[in-house]
Amino acid sequence: MKIAGSVALVTGANRGMGKHYAQALLARGAAKVYATARNPDRIDIPGAEPLALDLTDPASVAAAVAHAGDVSLLINNAGVSTGQDLITGDLEQIRLEMDTNFYGTLNVVRAFAPVLASNGGGAILNMLSVLSWISLPGSTSYSAAKAAEWALTNGIRVELANQGTHVAGLHVGAVDTDMTAGWDTPKSSPADVVAAGLDGIEAGQIEILADDISRQVKSQLSEDPNRAG
Repeated sequence: MKIAGSVALVTGANRGMGKHYAQALLARGAAKVYATARNPDRIDIPGAEPLALDLTDPASVAAAVAHAGDVSLLINNAGVSTGQDLITGDLEQIRLEMDTNFYGTLNVVRAFAPVLASNGGGAILNMLSVLSWISLPGSTSYSAAKAAEWALTNGIRVELANQGTHVAGLHVGAVDTDMTAGWDTPKSSPADVVAAGLDGIEAGQIEILADDISRQVKSQLSEDPNRAG
């Protein structure tokens, strides 16, 4: 998959990582970039085409597909973290995380899969998290949603292989965006994470580890969990 000449669609492009993805795609020579958000009026990215898309609303997703039938690269960046724990957290907020991160991503993939097939296969990049693999107090519900999205990514990779669609997932820890504004922890540069994601797509990687913490945690997944701590 080559970025130059591709037609890309980025979810959640009004700010944060999504905005960085849209800008980087244009800088790398993408022929067209659909920058999507629930409110496209909030998108201010020179050269990108704003497009309304609420991934939790099937009608909104269908309208986006009807408008963007030339997409060859889908970047599922939109997501939400509400800072809930599974036992004591607000159940409606927990549902929101699952509806957005898992079902919302699935809505978009199901809708755009035929588009990608008709345009030669193309590629999908899902923004995941190191919290797909570990849980931390104060965000265990987010970990559950991201673990589900990781499994989704692996599942659609199998299902879309026959139509020639490359599916990759990017895992990363804290990134310096609005979502982590109150976190007192080392954070990766959004530009560096985006570069890793797009480089990984062009290199044909299926799993992209964008920072040291993701590489460290991934390397420990095969260890005996009974020895943890």
